[in-house]
Amino acid sequence: MRKALPGNDIGAAGYTMAFAIAGENLSLGVAVVADCVNPVAESRAAWRQLGRASAVPHLDIEVVCSDKAEHRRRVEQRQPDIPGFVLPDWASVETRDYQPWTGDRLIVDTAVLSVEDALRLIEDRLASLVYSAD
Repeated sequence: MRKALPGNDIGAAGYTMAFAIAGENLSLGVAVVADCVNPVAESRAAWRQLGRASAVPHLDIEVVCSDKAEHRRRVEQRQPDIPGFVLPDWASVETRDYQPWTGDRLIVDTAVLSVEDALRLIEDRLASLVYSAD
């Protein structure tokens, strides 16, 4: 069994760093895409607040896989792309502390959408946000 790297689970500290880096990029006029779990309402609210504070459009996207068997297969067959990084197993995915989303968001269900269709859906929603902000 491989051991996790020190700091493999950086939790809130990782989000704090990500918010700071995203804020700096937004202040420079650089668009930001934050790809993260956001398991709790507080992290989701912080991203929305950063968008408001930076006066830029913000889109929450919840990516789900509604087919539990497919989700499990993906988790169990996933290969790490970071040397030494230990990926979660299915048991840890099922028991992870995760608060259900309640706010407005775009839900992308990868069990029913192809990568191309999901991308098109996201691009269309982003385009509507950008044009409505003008």
